[in-house]
Amino acid sequence: MSNGGDLLVQILREHGVDTVFGIVSVHNLPLVEAVDRELRFVAVRHEAAAVNAADAYARVSGGLGCALTSTGTGAGNAAGSLVEALSAGSRVLHVTGQIDSRYLGQGRGVIHETKDQLGMLTAVSKVAVGVPSAEAAPRVLREAVREALAKPYGPVSVEWPIDLQYAEQPVAEPGVAPARERPVPDVAEAVRLVASARRPVIWAGGGAREARAELRALAELLGAPVFTSNAGRGVIGEDHELVIGNFAVNPMAAPLLADADLLISVGTHFRSNETRHYKLALPERHLQIDIDPAAIGRVRPVTVGLCGDAAPTLAALLAGLGSPAVADGWRERAVAARTAVRERLRADIGEYARICDAMRRHLDPRSPIARDVTIPSSQWGNRLLPIHDPATNVFPLGGGIGQGLAMGIGAALARPDVPTLVIAGDGGLAVHLGELATLVQEAPWLVLVVFNDGGYGVLRNMQEAGSGRRSGVDLYTPDFRALAASLALRHSLVTDADDFDEVFAEAVETQEPYLVEVDVTAVTPTPVPFVPPVEVP
Repeated sequence: MSNGGDLLVQILREHGVDTVFGIVSVHNLPLVEAVDRELRFVAVRHEAAAVNAADAYARVSGGLGCALTSTGTGAGNAAGSLVEALSAGSRVLHVTGQIDSRYLGQGRGVIHETKDQLGMLTAVSKVAVGVPSAEAAPRVLREAVREALAKPYGPVSVEWPIDLQYAEQPVAEPGVAPARERPVPDVAEAVRLVASARRPVIWAGGGAREARAELRALAELLGAPVFTSNAGRGVIGEDHELVIGNFAVNPMAAPLLADADLLISVGTHFRSNETRHYKLALPERHLQIDIDPAAIGRVRPVTVGLCGDAAPTLAALLAGLGSPAVADGWRERAVAARTAVRERLRADIGEYARICDAMRRHLDPRSPIARDVTIPSSQWGNRLLPIHDPATNVFPLGGGIGQGLAMGIGAALARPDVPTLVIAGDGGLAVHLGELATLVQEAPWLVLVVFNDGGYGVLRNMQEAGSGRRSGVDLYTPDFRALAASLALRHSLVTDADDFDEVFAEAVETQEPYLVEVDVTAVTPTPVPFVPPVEVP
């Protein structure tokens, strides 16, 4: 007899999903049993990690990620990671259990029961829905998948009462829904605006990831420097001479931005930490392209706003432009600024530039690079470590610490044929230390580089630059060598930047999980301490 688990497997297969992340529970047992029997079930140690891994799996694979959690506390544990998936616009299907349908809303104290679980999930998901009956389950699940895969993307949560999971479920007819077609906006006014510009700059966000060819063609036609948000990294490979990258707040970029006469933004939110808390000087004339109508003019005033899918909208813009008369030397200034911002950052980080270079040298261009919130990521990993493919750029855009390892596991399982790099700090890794066991259990080709400075270095620097007093930032840190040994996980310790290249190369060559620990207290400090670009009153 088929039940809800068999239905879930069928729908996942219809959408090319072969890997699911989660934790088994009495309130999702039929789902886990079917997934484990028919697909690959990755048993993580925390529900937040399940959603993080599914999120990264979706980003790297370009498809749907799926996470299974239990009701009540389990769904609550997943909520923070759903915030991240919502911030990043990730295609995640989160299926959580629910108590027996006949007891819903009665407050009886049924095990795992929580007050208004659907309301909680609604707050942290693009959409949250419940399965009201066994007969409705196929429709609800398919609509949930369709919503997760519809632009603008985002996580969709489905709560499924346990009695309805066990209910007999006839094999449903395949129902892969066609993509929703959006009309291409009228670009005539935008064409006139761009054609009149002499010194245009482009700012690409995560919403440009599916418009790579069109964006590159526009940049090359205009000879325009391309800035990106963190989410937009790799939309044009960062080895391209026009790509400044995630360097808009670098002092060496200021003259270029000051002289620009048009900003063309594509699929970006202009986040506070990427715009000096909205104080970054940008051109007044602004062409904004975004699929979300609410985004047009939300952060920066627009001269022309185009609400549409980035790829066809840019294609229409290109078709109408002809040969714009861009100022002589503008392209050359873009190339010079690209070099200047990188040289400035390399000087700021000192010996860590060699660590950055070694990472890129030994990774495949298709290697996912997952970065947790830690000083090496925030200071140089999010900028200087080159990204050639936007699908490899995995970072918690919501700013939450501790998500990097689970994201790396999901990314590695999405691209098992190349090595995955995870950059983490000791403080962030400790948030979900249990996922080291998941790493060993699943054995992906993943190198975890932990920068150990004995606490929360980012906040430590903020406090020392401000009040001068440390509060809550100095932490007891485990012996990572002993911890790795207890898990039969390979481990190497780096105390000198000169040794990193050889150690990292060996770690990559093993094609197994490998923990490389960098003792930040032993390596020469960066010439310029990193203080996050957060406004403190």
